Amino acid sequence: MTKTDLDKFRNVLETKQSELSGSLRNRDEIVIEKAPDALDEVQLAGERELAIRNLDRDSNMLRQIRRALGRIADGSYGVCLHCDEDISPKRIAAVPWAAYCIKCQEQVDRHEIEVDDNADLFASAA
Repeated sequence: MTKTDLDKFRNVLETKQSELSGSLRNRDEIVIEKAPDALDEVQLAGERELAIRNLDRDSNMLRQIRRALGRIADGSYGVCLHCDEDISPKRIAAVPWAAYCIKCQEQVDRHEIEVDDNADLFASAA
């Protein structure tokens, strides 16, 4: 991968990181509210649950983006963390924070490969 490609992906990742960091600061939607009507309370609880799921999804994506930026910094960006093969340019273009090639990602999704998220996190921090 060329330096120009790396710079382009770094910019994409940093932009997405800033966007997610800003949205994660707003937690007004998960405030527990009481309503006089039981149905209103059920609706508020459902909305709060959805907001919590969205925060969790965004938080996980932010972690993946930070790890990808760490891989750019240490020179391992674009290489599958499992099989050490290059991740296809099409996959990187579609999912710049991808840590696995398509084949390995499918195995991760089927839980055929055990992923140690903490090891990747600590490796990126070092």
